[in-house]
Amino acid sequence: MLLRSVGTRSLKPWALLTSSKSLPLAATARLLERKAVIGSAVNWHRCFSGERFNERKESRELYKDQDDTWVDKYFPETLKPYAKVARIDRPIGTWLLLFPGWWSIALAAPAGSFPDLHMLSLFGIGAFVMRGAGCTINDMWDRDIDGKVARTKNRPFASGELSVLNGFVFLGAQLSLGLCVLSQLNFNSIALGAASMIPVTLYPLAKRYTNWPQLVLGLTFNWGALLGWMAVEGSLHLPAVVPLYAAGVSWTLMYDTLYAHQDKNDDMKLGLKSTALTLGDWSRPAIAGFGAASIGLLALAGYDVGLSRVFYMGLVGTGMHFVWQIATADFNDRINLTKRFVSNQYAGALVFLSVVAGKVIVI
Repeated sequence: MLLRSVGTRSLKPWALLTSSKSLPLAATARLLERKAVIGSAVNWHRCFSGERFNERKESRELYKDQDDTWVDKYFPETLKPYAKVARIDRPIGTWLLLFPGWWSIALAAPAGSFPDLHMLSLFGIGAFVMRGAGCTINDMWDRDIDGKVARTKNRPFASGELSVLNGFVFLGAQLSLGLCVLSQLNFNSIALGAASMIPVTLYPLAKRYTNWPQLVLGLTFNWGALLGWMAVEGSLHLPAVVPLYAAGVSWTLMYDTLYAHQDKNDDMKLGLKSTALTLGDWSRPAIAGFGAASIGLLALAGYDVGLSRVFYMGLVGTGMHFVWQIATADFNDRINLTKRFVSNQYAGALVFLSVVAGKVIVI
């Protein structure tokens, strides 16, 4: 009660001086009052000077790319949390999920032919829908953890904007749309596509129980490398599909290990795991190894289907892009890492165009 009253008009320390027995208490009251006044003055100064506001502003400025998007500005308030969960304002995840499928479709095309446009369109829609579904599953699993991580604390489940019940209803709608797309493919593709839900559902657990969650993400995100060929041919040509799938997994290990470095401090505090923490000071050479493996395995897949030299010229350009990412990455700079992570959409596009060119251009 004494502490609560310090600094208010209800406290009259001079009244305590009327008795010599109250001198110790009076001295304490004066000391507390003096500290309260000083503390109040400091707080008022910080408030009027904008210091506290600036601290909060600076702490979120790093995350402006995800906190202040076109969805935040233009979407209706009732729909905004669902759009944020599905990450429709951050399409990089859709591209990274889509490109392995497009690579596979292009590889499976007959020699001298462009890939099937209808199939590319189906995979584009499917990647958009299923990437959103994967984010919904991940965010529901991680809602308690996300609230303790600077980068993810504003996600709708973590912040309380969306309830778990609403999340399940939304997920049901997303999976229903995904099934509609999948049903346009042959029976073997439907079965293979349905099987992808196993790694999609298990990925959020990987960061809790394994030091290599990025490997599990790679197995999940590159399922399209298997599905694309199956959708075109109705079966899998393993000599081409296996190295293609492995190339995609290696690519994911490269870009997502880079990305994971921005969360490493929060992950350590929360006891979570990642390849960024597992590899530590060996991250850069390891990431270089993942990139080199991806290029080599892509070359192997291209060789098996008889792509022309144009394809390998494109791979050289992709390799140079990988070198730029790895050499210039600053593992302690969130903006730097995000830019390199997002740039992988161009790497994926370059590989796709290289495969198409290797099919139709003979030199």
